Amino acid sequence: MAQKITVRPLSKTAFVGFGDVIETRGAEQRIINDGTTTRFHDLAGIDVAGDGGRPLISIFRGQPFAYPVEITMMERHPLGSQAFFPLANRPFLVVVAPDEDGRPGTPQAFLAACDQGVNYAKNIWHHPLLALDVVSDFLIVDRGGAGENLHQHNYSGEPFLIIE
Repeated sequence: MAQKITVRPLSKTAFVGFGDVIETRGAEQRIINDGTTTRFHDLAGIDVAGDGGRPLISIFRGQPFAYPVEITMMERHPLGSQAFFPLANRPFLVVVAPDEDGRPGTPQAFLAACDQGVNYAKNIWHHPLLALDVVSDFLIVDRGGAGENLHQHNYSGEPFLIIE
């Protein structure tokens, strides 16, 4: 029988230890461009420079998932962080897991609001992109350059099941 995972709202407090929540709420603001623009400053700690890495900016187009969502695998990026921000004003699922001796532990699921993104810290186990309901585009900032920056792990046994 699948282990059920309940979705919680994404917040900076709940996400501590996994990376950054990217949002304007509570962010440092700077007025720039002769007063025509508000800059929400330094929203995430992008970590891609080590070992000859360089930042990449991409757009991912995520196919939609519907509840219940089965979690059978996780991935992590040992050489750099990976940030996701929705471009389509749509909420999405964020699934992370603590490291347990080089493998992902029990997943935790969060619902990111349409105005929130995440920056997974280097080496944090997470599920690939989980758009909900409709095809959705996301702006991604992650690491390019030499080196293997992807580890994947398949859970053995019954999948974890995310319920709404």
